[in-house]
Amino acid sequence: MRHLRLATMLAGFIALLAGSGAIASANAQASWTASDCESCHDKALSPAFNKSAHAKISQSCASCHNNVAEHLKAQSEGKDGPVPSVNKVKAADLNAACLSCHETENQASYMSGTHARRNVSCASCHSVHAPKSMAGSLKTKRETDLCFSCHKTERAKSLRPSRHPVREGKMSCSSCHNAHEGTTPKMIKGESVTELCYSCHTEKRGPFLFEHAPVREDCIACHDAHGSNHNRMLTQKAPTLCWNCHLTGSGHFGSGDNYSTEKGVPIAPTGSPSGYPTVNSRFVGRSCMNCHINIHGSNSPSGAYFTR
Repeated sequence: MRHLRLATMLAGFIALLAGSGAIASANAQASWTASDCESCHDKALSPAFNKSAHAKISQSCASCHNNVAEHLKAQSEGKDGPVPSVNKVKAADLNAACLSCHETENQASYMSGTHARRNVSCASCHSVHAPKSMAGSLKTKRETDLCFSCHKTERAKSLRPSRHPVREGKMSCSSCHNAHEGTTPKMIKGESVTELCYSCHTEKRGPFLFEHAPVREDCIACHDAHGSNHNRMLTQKAPTLCWNCHLTGSGHFGSGDNYSTEKGVPIAPTGSPSGYPTVNSRFVGRSCMNCHINIHGSNSPSGAYFTR
């Protein structure tokens, strides 16, 4: 029993020494500042980094990088340290390191979002050591250029004649989307697309005495928010857009038939039978909206057909 007690005491003493060594190592690691790494990593500690929030808040490289102690020990022995580059770190591990601080507000649901599910890491968009933007530590000067580097289709749409003023800098992708959002479809900044559009286009909200069902349902049923070749960012030119729903039964003598425009003549020849194909005036000007002027809804007592 005496030998057993001595062995137990000796084991506890060794564990205490090991624990104190670990604590000392951790304290030493936490006390290392950027100046300790600057002799080798001068490019990483650029003027842009020194002016950033990361440099002001985090006083130690070990706040973000692992194995700093082992790295310094290896360097003293003339060997490469075990600090991996960002390109070799898994997206989930890198995101976890960033979210250890950025876990509130806009980033709270990032891990359940589309970017995280597709293994897009924080370093894909942000640069801690060499940021080029005034805010957000982005890899590009303009936010839209960063988004367009992946979203090529949306970039092409932004060059179309009818679009939001993104190219002019009056809007950006983050005006409608939150890249860190994981609870809404398409990472939009609203409960729905329609509610998001109403935040700027309040005159379309209503309520109206006579409502247009597609308007109440979803704005993108008729509009392409990223850009279009048609006026008012319509997905199709009217009346073709209107005929997607109002193909027949509208009382406009077969409003879904554009044969009269494609094959017709301006004036029917003398003696021609009724129904001879002539040019359809509904393709002129604003088409259906020449008459149905309040297409988003009407409050007029006689506006059931959105004509008032």
